[in-house]
Amino acid sequence: MKNIRSWLIAGFIFTAVFGTLSHFFYDWSNENPLIGLISPVNESTWEHMKLVFSPVLLWSLLLPPHLSDESPSLRPALLFGGLLGTFAVPVLFYTYSGVLGRNVTWVDILIFFISTAITFFCALKLQNSAKIYEKRTAIYFLTVLFLALFFLFTFLPPDIGLFAIP
Repeated sequence: MKNIRSWLIAGFIFTAVFGTLSHFFYDWSNENPLIGLISPVNESTWEHMKLVFSPVLLWSLLLPPHLSDESPSLRPALLFGGLLGTFAVPVLFYTYSGVLGRNVTWVDILIFFISTAITFFCALKLQNSAKIYEKRTAIYFLTVLFLALFFLFTFLPPDIGLFAIP
């Protein structure tokens, strides 16, 4: 359990750093379309959901085999937490900006860190859950679906508010 807790804390730090830096990857890469698939290409809420989703997905793929053997539910718990944290971004953003009638940059940044904390707290709490393990196929499917949607909507966004630049 100590190894798993340490690995999840390291994942939180990785996601916080990678997610923060990935906000700038697209510009730093001279707008490379491949980089845009995993990092925001504009300031829309949808694109900012990638700040949580992409590093959590990468961290889940880096799961050491011995930890997966120790806790078979760990990867699905992390991916479920990643989906929850990804959804927390628009929920928290639209809730507070709807109440205030505007958005505030430091609150937007705080939302990213809160969403990241939600992800890893969820993973910690569910990493021994038999129910999460039983639902792993659905969690993997949803993760792949969202990855495909991020790829598709990066360059072909629907004309709705989630994809608009606030």
